[in-house]
Amino acid sequence: MPTTDELREHVRDRYAAAAAAVGSSSGQSCCAPSDALAVISDGDESEVFGAGLYDAGQTDGLPAEAVLASLGCGNPLAVADLRAGERVLDLGSGGGIDVLLSAKRVGPSGFAYGLDMTGEMLELARANASRAGATNVEFLEGQIEQIPLPAASIDVIISNCVINLSTDKPAVLAEMFRVLIPTGRIGISDVVAEDHLTAAQRAERGSYVGCIAGALSVTEYLDGLTAAGFTGAEVVFTHQVADGLHGAIVRATKPAVAGCCTPADHADCCEISAKTDCCGTSSAGGTAAASCGCR
Repeated sequence: MPTTDELREHVRDRYAAAAAAVGSSSGQSCCAPSDALAVISDGDESEVFGAGLYDAGQTDGLPAEAVLASLGCGNPLAVADLRAGERVLDLGSGGGIDVLLSAKRVGPSGFAYGLDMTGEMLELARANASRAGATNVEFLEGQIEQIPLPAASIDVIISNCVINLSTDKPAVLAEMFRVLIPTGRIGISDVVAEDHLTAAQRAERGSYVGCIAGALSVTEYLDGLTAAGFTGAEVVFTHQVADGLHGAIVRATKPAVAGCCTPADHADCCEISAKTDCCGTSSAGGTAAASCGCR
């Protein structure tokens, strides 16, 4: 059985190879299976992973390299309900497709961060952001178990088929909770197992780096989110990726802190800087407006 460090390095190596493969795939259409997908998949999985899961026209205008580097199992933007001005964090951002789509959705008053541990993917993502002319984005190097952002600095966390790859999922869920503002939310896509499958049975159905063996079950996901402090957690299957394993939508919310200002309290509450200790400090500094969820 590989150690935690060996699994992490194997994932890093395979996704680095996937980033390198994008260049050889740049002439393909957006819906064709890319060489990048072939590197991390266990077979021909273009129907259950990759850019083909995005709505027609949604990726129009994005660099071809960003589309070809898409290795996810869903479309987190379809469930995250992003709004103008929000700060978004994509865990395991890869070639940057979901960061660039998020940046468009939140507009110039918002911001989109991407976090990835693979240098080759970060290089590709930054090049894609430059090609797209995106100025409200930043790609960070690091691990999703130790997010390099301050507490209460993010409105929405998205992720596309990455949390299943973590070797310390409780740490990921705890870090998501930490960096979200009160009332912040997650809207992610991931591979999730039916409850009856044991860990050994999941491993029989696919590899760890292929997003199968490391998948949580529905109950494990819901219990983990609750233990981290989230409320309103739900897991909704979208499509089957292997026998008993599914692409799924995962949602949850960080609850408001008692006494924090909200738009329903009084109109000027978000201008009271004393509220920053209660609601978290705005990454822009100054008042608590951005960190209280007040718009």
